[in-house]
Amino acid sequence: MKAPVLSRQFVLFLVAGGLAAAVNFCSRIAFSHWLHYVPAIVIAYCLGMITAFTLNKLFVFNEASNRLHHQVLWFIVINLAAVAQTVVISLLLARWLLPALGIDFHNETIAHAVGVAVPVITSYIGHKRFSFRT
Repeated sequence: MKAPVLSRQFVLFLVAGGLAAAVNFCSRIAFSHWLHYVPAIVIAYCLGMITAFTLNKLFVFNEASNRLHHQVLWFIVINLAAVAQTVVISLLLARWLLPALGIDFHNETIAHAVGVAVPVITSYIGHKRFSFRT
């Protein structure tokens, strides 16, 4: 019998991450009415991170055996690495790659969408092995 390509846990992680990414993405657009691009990304990322932790704790990694404060600490560390990836990728795309390709329509929105999507795999591995280990 062949193992499924995507585990149930990974699919739930994607759903939780998708919902958190929607919070992140939509709030960045709202915050951009009052804030510059990078601060809006960082604050939106924090809202997405709170959403992600709650959903992951309740529905994805609900069998974690490490203490809550260790879960929170590792979750923050892993997400700090992810937010750095998000900002760097968003800036590189918005300020350099998309203009170099002649794209000048909603560059920040396109770049941010890609920037939010990139850390999915590294975050899953980090959360499985550290944040919510069993």
